[in-house]
Parts: sequence; structure tokens; C-alpha cells
Amino acid sequence: MLSVLRLSARQAGVRRVAAFAAPTTRLASSWANVPQGPPAILGITEAFKADSFAQKINLGVGAYRDDAGKPYVLPSVREAEDKVIAQRLNKEYAGITGLPDFTKGAAELAYGADSSALDRLAITQSISGTGALRIGGAFIERFYPGGEGRPKEIYIPNPSWANHGAIFKDAGLTVQKYRYYNPDTIGLDFEGLLADVRAAPKGSVFLLHACAHNPTGVDPTQEQWVQIESAIRESGHFVFFDMAYQGFASGDAAFDAFALRYFVEKGHEPVLAQSFAKNMGLYGERVGAFSVVCADAAEKKRVDSQIKIIVRPLYSNPPVHGARIAAEILSSPELKEKWLGEVKDMADRIIAMRKLLRENLESLGSKHNWSHITSQIGMFAYTGLKPEQMDVLAKEHSVYATRDGRISVAGITSANVGRLAESIFKVTG
Repeated sequence: MLSVLRLSARQAGVRRVAAFAAPTTRLASSWANVPQGPPAILGITEAFKADSFAQKINLGVGAYRDDAGKPYVLPSVREAEDKVIAQRLNKEYAGITGLPDFTKGAAELAYGADSSALDRLAITQSISGTGALRIGGAFIERFYPGGEGRPKEIYIPNPSWANHGAIFKDAGLTVQKYRYYNPDTIGLDFEGLLADVRAAPKGSVFLLHACAHNPTGVDPTQEQWVQIESAIRESGHFVFFDMAYQGFASGDAAFDAFALRYFVEKGHEPVLAQSFAKNMGLYGERVGAFSVVCADAAEKKRVDSQIKIIVRPLYSNPPVHGARIAAEILSSPELKEKWLGEVKDMADRIIAMRKLLRENLESLGSKHNWSHITSQIGMFAYTGLKPEQMDVLAKEHSVYATRDGRISVAGITSANVGRLAESIFKVTG
């Protein structure tokens, strides 16, 4: 009898399994109408990887490479990381606004150790520069008064970093553009920039690249920054600085911070997004900061409370490891001096590659004026090449970069600059 019951149970189990396994009508997908998005810049890397040519060149990646074309970890970063690891620190959450030692060092690096703004600065650690921009966009959308009856707008340069528009749009701002780059001169459209600043409605927010403009590599001179400040002040506008390349542009951290410091000196109370991806090589550690120059200590306290309210539902707390490394460097006079020397070495290599590329193009007998290659600054250069010429570079010469003619100078090495120049010469004449 017991065996019969067991058999019946087993049979029932089989029937139950069979019932669950029976085919059913599949529900319509909720995502059937999601459109295919355009390829990201990383698509360049995928095309590069798929190319079997041994001498292929990748000029699309926005990360520093040494003269062997390899990723580079700064010795000062290695040393700082060893010190952090040796401390056997715990893995507890950081505060919502991050590690105080890091934010203190970041503020002093940006504004200057003797800046009058430091005592009235609300600052938070962020998920690199991208996160800082996103926090800033949300803060402006919630609290910047702007013009009555107008949507919250932010003016970004044309062109600008490809992610700027998406970040501010997702933060709820309306994105407008002001003239910046002149394709005819492959330089700054200074008069157009000033005209657009003066024409914008009073109280508009203007995003300014503090140094090493991405993607063009075209920066205003200090004399031009003085005129830009005057136009913005006279027009009653507000300034949002993006400083992703401090020290990495010219090799001099103070020189690269000139615009920010000058605006503060002239009475502006800007907001600032900082990144330590490029200048410390902490790409994957995602180390950055967002700060607001306030009027006084009481305003700083209120602003700080609202920044925490913005950060909490976004990601709650920033990661600690990269920030500990950066704090170790910024708080140690010896390590900081070593790091600044390494940053200068990286900047100098970029400058040297610009010079070599121009010299090679000129020695080939190119009839084009390539002076913009050396007058531009930072990791990126606008070559002036057209999209169809960039296509030929990729398909016929295995040289990969974005179709707007932007190249990452960090991808140029002593070994490939000659072939790169020959390729550009062949497509431009």
C-alpha cells in the first residue's frame, strides 16, 4: 500500500512538472519599441580592435597613453596607494559628501590654498567629473532663480564635450549653445562668443571649460578670459566651470586654474566640477568633486544640506579607495610635488607629440597650415579634417578617431607619428 502511495505521489509530481513545462503564449515585450541608439565613442575602440593591421592607430580614446602606447599609472599614485593599503583601513561608507581630506585638497588645488573662497565653499566628492556635472545640473535646476517665466537654461559651447548636453538635459535643464569654435580659422570664435554672452537673457547660466577645451583643444588666452569675465559680469550671468584637466593642460596647475580663480577674484560665486581622472590617471576610480562658492558661512551650511539631499537618492555615498589615494597625494607636500612633476611630464609629452606631428606634416610638403596643431592645448586636437576624410583614414589607413576630426594626441607616439602624418597627408593633399 505504501509503495502504491509513493508511486501515486511520483506520478502526480510528473504531472505537475509537465503542467509547468507546457508551452504557453509569450507575452508581448515591454521593450519592443525601444529604438536602437547611435554608437557611442567606444565604437571606435571596437573597430580598432577588429582591425588586424599591425600598425593600426587609435586616436579616439580619451585616456593618457605613454610613448609605447600603453596605459600609464603615475608613480606617485602607486606610492600613495601602497600607503593607503598599508593602513589596513576599513570599508565603511564615506559620508554623503565624501572624504573631508580629499575635498579639502581638491578645493585648495582648484581655488588656491590662500583663496578667500575656501571658508565659504560647499563641496562634495562626486563620481568623477561626470557625477559632479550631474549634481551641479540638479542643484541649478532646483535652486538657481534664473529669469522669471523662462525654463531653466544652461549655455554650453558649440562644440562641447559630447556628454554635457545629455547630463544637463537629464538634470531637467534646457540646453542652449553659444559660439565657440570657428572652423574657418580652426580657432576660437571670440567675437561670436562675446556676442552670444551679451545677447543671452540676463541671468543665464554659462558653462565654461576652465582649460584644455574638449573637444577642440582651443582655449582663450588670459587676456581673452578677462574680456569674457567682463561680458558675463555686465550681462548678469552665472558661471559653471568644468575643470577636467587641471595641470594636465599646460603642465602648471595654477596656470590652468587661472579662469576660475580670476572669476572668483572679480566677485563671481561660480559652481565647479572637478575630475581627477586625467591628471591623476584615476580613470576607473571615478574621483571628482563639485563645489559651490557661497556668500558666507550661513549660506554654505544651507547649500551643503541641499547638496546632500541631491546626492542621497543618486548614489548615497561616493567610493572611498580612489579618494583616499588622491587625498594622500594632496595632503603630503612630498607626494604632491612628485605628482605635479609627473603631471607636467605627461603634459610635456602631449606638447611634444603635437610638435612632432606638425613637423612631419610640414616636412612632407603639405600645403595646409598646421599651426593649429601646436597652438591648441590638452589631450585633444581638432585637426580640421572633414568626416569623409576621417572615414578614409579609418578604412584605408587604419587610423581611428571621431568623424568630427578630433584626435586624442595621447594616442600619438614617437613610433607612429610618422605613419600618422603620412596618412593625414594622403587624405588632405
